[in-house]
Amino acid sequence: MEKKTRTAEHLIEVRAVGKEYQLAGGRVSAIREMDLRIDDGEFVSIMGQSGSGKSTLLSILGGLNRPSRGRVLVDSLDIYALSSEQRADFRSEYIGIIFQSFQLIPYLTVLENVKLPTAITGIPGREQERMARSVLDKVGLAAKAGRLPDQLSGGEQERVAIARAIVNRPPILLADEPTGNLDSETATEVMRILRQLNEEGLTVIMVTHNSETCRYSGRTITVRDGVCLPQ
Repeated sequence: MEKKTRTAEHLIEVRAVGKEYQLAGGRVSAIREMDLRIDDGEFVSIMGQSGSGKSTLLSILGGLNRPSRGRVLVDSLDIYALSSEQRADFRSEYIGIIFQSFQLIPYLTVLENVKLPTAITGIPGREQERMARSVLDKVGLAAKAGRLPDQLSGGEQERVAIARAIVNRPPILLADEPTGNLDSETATEVMRILRQLNEEGLTVIMVTHNSETCRYSGRTITVRDGVCLPQ
């Protein structure tokens, strides 16, 4: 799947999306109905309390969680009309994800963790390493490339997760509570990195329950009980 020249009015369009889960006690609605538009180069916060549907929305935007109804368009591409293989290609080319719990592989070094997304791209090994070292330098961890994750602080692990998410130079970065497990000083450092990446042209979509982190974004979408509140 080749990246297209961007001609869509909006980079991301969510149209009448809903999501239910089948549980033992019956169907549970995580998202009742959501419509939203996000433009290329925006930094958007999606804010809401636990259980509001914000993390479900983020996973749907990332092509990881098929909605029960509605459409998600990225660059005019209806991502859930794609096959599973095509959607995997889409994620590799368009999406970087920072998971809430870092999800670093404990027995791989920092450099090896960051290189992981490049493994499926067909990029030569030497170039993979150069790309990984470049993004580690960007997040201030070049000197710790040979460390294992458990030899790093929580803030350093978060920065490794950021480096891994951007190593393939995706146009969209999704961040799920990127400061949720960090002290205030380290959280500020991480948010400054995200804002810098946005200023360099990356579209950033961040889920948070903390109104303090929203001040780093250009726009905040509030989610409550599975719907986006009027802005």
